[in-house]
Order: sequence, then structure tokens, then C-alpha cells
Amino acid sequence: MAETTIEWTDATWNPVAGCTILSPGCTNCYAMRMAARLEAMGVQKYRGLTRKTGGRAKWTGKLYLDRKSLEMPRAWRKPRQIFVNSMSDLFHADVPAAFVADVWSTMQETPRHTYQILTKRPDRMAELTNALPVLRNVWLGTSVESADYLDRIVDLRRVRAAVRFISFEPLIGSVAGADLSDIHWAIVGGESGPGARPMKPAWVDEIEAACRRHGTAFFFKQWGGRNKKAAGRELNGTTYDEMPVLEEAALS
Repeated sequence: MAETTIEWTDATWNPVAGCTILSPGCTNCYAMRMAARLEAMGVQKYRGLTRKTGGRAKWTGKLYLDRKSLEMPRAWRKPRQIFVNSMSDLFHADVPAAFVADVWSTMQETPRHTYQILTKRPDRMAELTNALPVLRNVWLGTSVESADYLDRIVDLRRVRAAVRFISFEPLIGSVAGADLSDIHWAIVGGESGPGARPMKPAWVDEIEAACRRHGTAFFFKQWGGRNKKAAGRELNGTTYDEMPVLEEAALS
């Protein structure tokens, strides 16, 4: 477990490391840079997960399943919100269903924590979780970076979960017309770091308006850019830190 500065969670937990670039939102993924840095520091878990190309670290497609880490949340006595696999995607095609079930067991046995799982592969999330129990303390979400990937929301609606959420980050295009029905939470953020692509205020306003129409909690994470702290988190003079309300009907 690692404490984190991510605004919508308390800590990260990575039973899987490594990934594959899937869509334009992955281009400047911070996890690739972090994995390369950790490998350079001698952390064996990240060995061979990235390669240098065009002067930047890119995923090789290799994954590392960290079975020892499955025990970690049991040792954390203080309840936390935990972002699962900030350095990977639990529903990557090469993560065995049996390993996903083992992660589920850990989360089921530690109900004091709230687990937040994001994927760019909500079709596989829907498939695998159909055979797993719906857990009150597990929130399931997908990433959508532009209108080209709105179909991920359709797949997410097929997922049985106490909370379904979308991370519109990095938001690199308009998602006007996004249907947020049965979506409990939306996180919005601009890209940050080297090569960050700009986010237009109108795109953010579109999402906030959709949230208001559908009763979806709205969390504005950042404007992003090379210096995200300088750009700040205010939208139209307000900081939005809304969190989802647990969907009791999904637990029946």
C-alpha cells in the first residue's frame, strides 16, 4: 500500500503491475513513467514492464501478478479508500480470472476498506464480475477520454456494483451526449505532466450538466497541464468534491 496525493482516494494497492496501451488516453500515462522509475530504483516488481522509445517509457505488455500483495490490506487497520491497480488494469486480458477472484476475496474479507477499481476494459469487467459477489465496499468504474469511447459506459451499466463510476481523465475531447443514467459518480480531470494535452472548459461544463440531469455525483479533480498545482481545481470559482451515494438496490 502507498499513500497517495490522488484527490479522490487515500491510498493505492497494486496486486498487478504492467499494462498495454489501449487508446489515446494511455499516451501520456503517468504509470508508465512511474514504472520505469521504480525499475531504475531496483524494484523487481517493475522489471521489464516498460521500454524506452522516442525518449519516453512505454508499456511492453508484460504483467506482474504480485500474490504477496494480496495479504497487505488485511494488515491496514485504519479504514481507507483504496485505488486498486493504479499501475495496471485488473481486467487486462492477461490477468487470469482466478487471480481476479483472489483479489475479490481479499476485498470481501476487509469490509472496513472501500476499494475503487478503474478499467479501460469494462466489457471484461462485466463478464468476470458476473460470477463474483457484489460487494458493498467495492466501487467499479471505467475511463472515458473522449466521445470515441462512450461505448465503455454502455458496458459499465452491465456491471453489477454498489457504485458505478466514470473517470473522464485525461479528458482530451468532448463527451457531449454522454448518458450517465445508472452511473453514480463522475470524476473529471485534465491531463498533467510532460506533453499534457489541453482540456477545454466547455467539455467540463458538459459533464457537470449531465451529472445534474442524472443525479450523478460530480468530482472535479484538476485542470492539469505541466504544472497542475498552479492550474488548480476550481471550476467556475467552486471546488467540487462530491462523492457517490451507495446504491442499495444493486446489493440485492
